[in-house]
Formats: sequence, C-alpha cells, structure tokens
Amino acid sequence: MHALGLESTAHTFGVGIVDEHCTILANEKKAYTNPDAGIHPRLAAEFHLNNAKGVLESALAAAKCTMKDIDIISFAQGPGLGPCLRVGAITARYLSSRYGIPLLGVNHCVAHISIGKAKTGCKDPVVVYTSGANTQIIAEENGKYRVLGETLDMGVGNALDQFGRKMGYGFPAGPVIDQKYFLGKKLIPLPYSVKGMDLVFAGLLTEAMRQIGKHDENDLCYSFMHTAFSMVCETTERALAHTEKKEVLVTGGVAAAKSLSEMLKILCEERGAELHVVPKPYAMDNGAMIAWQGLIEHRAGRKQSFVETKVNQRFRTDHVDIFWKD
Repeated sequence: MHALGLESTAHTFGVGIVDEHCTILANEKKAYTNPDAGIHPRLAAEFHLNNAKGVLESALAAAKCTMKDIDIISFAQGPGLGPCLRVGAITARYLSSRYGIPLLGVNHCVAHISIGKAKTGCKDPVVVYTSGANTQIIAEENGKYRVLGETLDMGVGNALDQFGRKMGYGFPAGPVIDQKYFLGKKLIPLPYSVKGMDLVFAGLLTEAMRQIGKHDENDLCYSFMHTAFSMVCETTERALAHTEKKEVLVTGGVAAAKSLSEMLKILCEERGAELHVVPKPYAMDNGAMIAWQGLIEHRAGRKQSFVETKVNQRFRTDHVDIFWKD
C-alpha cells in the first residue's frame, strides 16, 4: 500500500509518499519565507499554488512511482492558516477526483505524533509538541490525545522567530538562536510564566526584545531560549508525574533544537523516563507525516466524502478519536 500526503498548514508545501511499513519513499517540500515579516497567509498560499505541481512531480520521481501506484491521498485538514490549508485541500481533491483515489483529511498535530512514534519506536509517551504555532504537552488517555498543558498566547516557535527577526536573523530564526545558545555564558533574568500546566510566552518575548543591545548577543539568545524551554520542561515534568508514563516524545518543528533535547534529556534521566526525539527530517512540517497518518486511518477503515474535507483552522489535537493501531 502506498499513501501520498500533502502538507500546507503554514510556510511549507510538502508532498510525502510512504508505504505500509512507514518507509519514506519521498518527502519533498518547498517553504515560503519572508525574513522581515514572518508568514503572510495570502502570499504563502500563492507560493504554495505556484509550487504545488513541481513538488508533486519531484515526490513521484523520488518514489519512482506514478499516481496509479497511490492507494490513498491525505492532506492536512487543520489546524493552520486558512489560505494555506485550502491550497492543500484543493490539490488533494483534484488528484482524488482525477485518479479515483480515496481521500482523507487528517489532523496536522496528530500526524506529528504518529510519525514521531513510528520513527522512534516509542509506545505510550508524554508528547512535547513544540512548533511555530503550537506548544502542547499531550498524553493518550481513553482513546484520545489529552492536552495536559498548552500555550495561552503563542507557540514557542513563533516566539523564537519574532525574537530572531528583531535580532536580524531572518526567518526561520530558531536554528540560529539554537547555535548561539551554546555560546552564551551568562543567564540574564527574564520573565518566566507557567500558569498551572499552561504557558505564556508574550512577557518573555517583550522583555527579551527590550534587552537587545544591552547585553552580549550570545548571552541574550541563551537566556531567552533557556527560559522558554525551562517553562516547557516544568510542564513536561508535571505531566510525567501525573500520568506516570515512562517515555517522552519530542515532536514538531522545534524538536530540531539541540538545546531543548539536552534539557529534556536531563529531566528524563532524573525521572527514570526514556527520551525520544523525532528525526530532524520529520520534525519540521512535511508531507510524509501526513501520508503516514492518512495511511493508518485508511487502513483502520476511515472514509470521508468530499463534503467532509472542508479545512478546519482550529482542528484541535484533542478533537481526534484514536481508532487506529499505529
């Protein structure tokens, strides 16, 4: 069985092709970028429209197959930016209609978890889902992914990118800040805001921006990232204590940050838990994770009519019933 997945929730238009063993046959993508203003939804959607055909052709070539070899088409139905989501949905509907292939819309966040579990081998983890728009601490319970804690304002990735743009690092800024993290030597006091199990990054971001030019650049990057990730670690530790689970899975785009992995590694060692970090190619938004999510749901018997494939910008992780077996 071969599945084709389309990812278009934000800056990335990706096409992935996987088989029933989660072997990645293709994982092609192109990403919109604006170093001065982050993601402009309309411009990003136009970028996706202009690149969809080329990315699809590249993926089919990489997988050495044609559309006749595809058994299921899936696309990211949400959450995400409306104009961007609609490009993926329209492309998926067109391919489904033209080639007579079943179509499924899947949850972008759940796809991050599923590809992480498939590629790391973890079974029942506390999930640290960190990306541009999302930061959630998640655990499976009674057939759903329960959000035990989450950001109340912005994703940690967005906070990093806004800070990085102010520092002149362009977009995305997270990888640059992560490199400078390891060059910093002094922890500058910055606002730390954990409200129960939830997180607030706005105060940290505002104060860090005020401190630009007043401190060593590496020290400020270290302090900003260390404070943000300490907040994530605190809520993760509480989730481990509450659920008594023995695995932690880090997924989403910010999972690529080495500094976050090192902090969580120390946490897991202290609590006797095993840390799993999704491989970097599948941490960032990608089509392979959408293809895999579509395949496991299709294999479990899920079907959708075209009417049911409307995009949902606020498609929450905890709105999905887990009816499949990974």
